[in-house]
Amino acid sequence: MDLLSVWAGLASGAAQLATAAEGEGAGLVINGFWIIVSAANFLFFLFILYRLALGPIGEMLRTRSERIEQGLKDAEQARRHREQAEADRASTLAEARREANDILARAQKVAQETRDADIAATREDLDRMRGRATSEIEAEKLRALADLRAEVADLALAAAGKVIGESMTDQRQRRLVDEFLRESAQPGSKG
Repeated sequence: MDLLSVWAGLASGAAQLATAAEGEGAGLVINGFWIIVSAANFLFFLFILYRLALGPIGEMLRTRSERIEQGLKDAEQARRHREQAEADRASTLAEARREANDILARAQKVAQETRDADIAATREDLDRMRGRATSEIEAEKLRALADLRAEVADLALAAAGKVIGESMTDQRQRRLVDEFLRESAQPGSKG
């Protein structure tokens, strides 16, 4: 049996009932057959609407909801990763600052040690130069004193020779000069 023939039979039966009901002259008549047919049509229309429109729309809404939930989860994970990266960056920055301060302190210490070593070396050089200068001055002083004594001795001999009136021999002059120098070098001497 064909579905159309069933509907056609139902429709003709409904038409006969309608004409029979009109003939009775009754007012409002509720036809149960047409209510059932209308309800079946409505349910069939809902089924088709659900299959063609509401089903795909519901599936689309479900996938969109899942994508939104996944996006929220991904955003939360990205936020956690960003916070972790920020914490890592802060700790790395603090470590770099500490290392920079350590390097700076070591450099200042090395600079101070180098400066102190340079100052000590300069002082040693100055002390050595001062010692050498002092010894050179002392040697020059002794040499000047020796020259002065020799000259004083020569003058004294020349004066003595004129006073005595005789000429002295070299050996005798040297002996007298040595005695004079010995006497003048002694502390408490009168010359």
